Amino acid sequence: MVPPPASGRVYTHPVTPGLGDVAPDRRARLDAIARWLQDAAWADVVDSGIPDDAVWVVRRMEVLVERFPRFWEPLEVATFCSGTGPLWAERRTTVRGAEGGHVEAVALWVHLDPDGARPRPLPEGFEAVYGAAAQGRRVRARLQHPAAPPDDAAAMPWTFRAADLDMARHVNNATYWAVAEEELAGRSPGDGFRATIEHRAPGGAGPACVAASGPHRWVLDEDGAVLATFELPGG
Repeated sequence: MVPPPASGRVYTHPVTPGLGDVAPDRRARLDAIARWLQDAAWADVVDSGIPDDAVWVVRRMEVLVERFPRFWEPLEVATFCSGTGPLWAERRTTVRGAEGGHVEAVALWVHLDPDGARPRPLPEGFEAVYGAAAQGRRVRARLQHPAAPPDDAAAMPWTFRAADLDMARHVNNATYWAVAEEELAGRSPGDGFRATIEHRAPGGAGPACVAASGPHRWVLDEDGAVLATFELPGG
């Protein structure tokens, strides 16, 4: 994860963890953190003023929780472009709280046509706004997790609800982090928690399953197509 740039655009966005963002022990949940990162990214795009009718979707995201934010802890989310490719851009984000909450994240966002069918080049004016922060750094969009679970992977049922869908009628990126959060239920994850997600296909509401083998998790739809993969600590 590259450090903040010495110059260039860094957008800041305030957040306060509310009742719907925290686990019973008052720490922020992973799906809530992912939603804050997503909201800050969108707020940055809107604030940039770049004319663009395309959509951005997350391809890969790594989250490092140095210390979990707590209920009602005032937070500042600072985000900047840390690299680009021909059809995508990398975004680094830091979440810092007034009481010591600290999260670092890096995400690869792919720039798609308005209908989300295919990638398109970065919008005109992107370099002028974000180029100084990116510092000419080039990034790849290649996925790194195993594409499919092994035959002996353990499986558990999962369900995506209509409430999990976003405006594109797909399961929202942040919702997938509930899979990782479910594994933390009833235990304290501790500091230094690191996890990575890679998105492979859009998902819809309905039955699904989660396959597990070692540190990896695969989220599959009812037809067996892999929607997303995780790499989790302690697997």
